[in-house]
Amino acid sequence: MANLQDLYNAILNGKLEQAVAVTQEAINEGISPTEIINQYMVKAMEEIGARFEAGKAFVPNLLLAARAMKGSLELLKPLMRDKNTATIGKVVIGTVKGDLHDIGKNLVASMFEGCGFEVINLGVDVSSTKFIEAAKEHHADIICMSALLTTTMMYMEKVVQAVEAEGLRDQVKIMVGGAPVNNAFAQKIGADAYTSNANQAVQVAKQLLAAS
Repeated sequence: MANLQDLYNAILNGKLEQAVAVTQEAINEGISPTEIINQYMVKAMEEIGARFEAGKAFVPNLLLAARAMKGSLELLKPLMRDKNTATIGKVVIGTVKGDLHDIGKNLVASMFEGCGFEVINLGVDVSSTKFIEAAKEHHADIICMSALLTTTMMYMEKVVQAVEAEGLRDQVKIMVGGAPVNNAFAQKIGADAYTSNANQAVQVAKQLLAAS
């Protein structure tokens, strides 16, 4: 029987092979992908993130944990996607200009993909021009911005203003996230939503599209 606490520990400690093995075992036993992700994978990533913030873990630890998580998520993606439906929506996602952090953003992007969204991942240090060009080219439904620094989160407002200036604001929802970001900030800059984790991001994105 799959011990999902072992999955949590494997991701936390960056052990890819063990994470994949336990995930496969859980899948074989019919355990819900949502339970695996919500209760163990995301919590492990949150814990490694907390340790990083506290100076108890370092960049290599974060990268190894993200690698282990991604390996497990690859097994779960086919189970989360409804093969009988088209793409739920298109998401352009990136870390804003001046910020080079991408672990949290990549986790969100992977979750979106796993749950049936088409994702255009622009990477890090993304300017307002790049966000807008990608949104236009791919007819995006949502622009997702991430920032890990208080200095770079202010750039999110410039992107919102640029989207408005291009006349795209009625067509594209804007979501923001990252360690220093909160709901009050999201409202202040005119974003449609703030989410604190990958699972919440997917749920909110679905709600935004359903309401539009």
